[in-house]
Amino acid sequence: MITAQSVAEDLLKLKEQAPLVHNITNYVVMNNTANALLSVGASPVMAHAPEEMEAMAGNASALVINIGTLSKEWIEGMLIAGKAASKRGIPVILDPVGAGATPFRTDTCHQLIKACKPTIIRGNASEIMALINSDVKTKGVDSTESSDKALEVAKTFANETGAVISISGPVDYITDGNHVISIKNHIPLMPKVTGMGCTATTLTGAFAAVCEDSMQAAATAMAVMAVAGEMAKDKARGPGTFQIYFLDALYNLNDRDIAKYLKI
Repeated sequence: MITAQSVAEDLLKLKEQAPLVHNITNYVVMNNTANALLSVGASPVMAHAPEEMEAMAGNASALVINIGTLSKEWIEGMLIAGKAASKRGIPVILDPVGAGATPFRTDTCHQLIKACKPTIIRGNASEIMALINSDVKTKGVDSTESSDKALEVAKTFANETGAVISISGPVDYITDGNHVISIKNHIPLMPKVTGMGCTATTLTGAFAAVCEDSMQAAATAMAVMAVAGEMAKDKARGPGTFQIYFLDALYNLNDRDIAKYLKI
């Protein structure tokens, strides 16, 4: 279980340690996710060339693998980095963007899970369900299922993989297969902005770098997303201004904001 106080303490710890988070992520969100990491006090690096993966994994405090814009070369880099990070014992976070949309994406996810043994898998309901049921399809990268519907599947998946599963939706669920944490903030503007799920994943990597407990790290990341989203929606007039105020909220986030806005 997390509390407003534990989230505030983890955020302070992150700012004090400023972990380097290695992202192999998609072209669409590189700028967004790098700015989000900087806003909470972490240090981002975006690198995907296979030739530097092993060395980069040796420098980073966490590895985030996001399959949003796949290519064979990128998959090669993901596998090298994931294996190196797993061997070194740093957290590996997988975002199965669009899993279920094509066999190539879904098969790549299974390959990465088997080879890299991710610490945390974070996705929307359809993506998580597609990894365990090939009949589930996604609409591009958008979820066609509710997070409530995905929870039981996620528990099974967590027990099968040994990973913490984090599902985003109107209610966010985080499970290790036995326990469940829910974040009940609902921000309708979030799905209207590209890359908010990817931002949740990269923040999950940042908190996994400083928290000993993976489930707490995943839940804290979703809590920080939720609180910043609540703060941003109060000022935003649409998706464009929401992005700006969201980054400002991440940067200025404090224990009073967390206590005021977090719904668990």
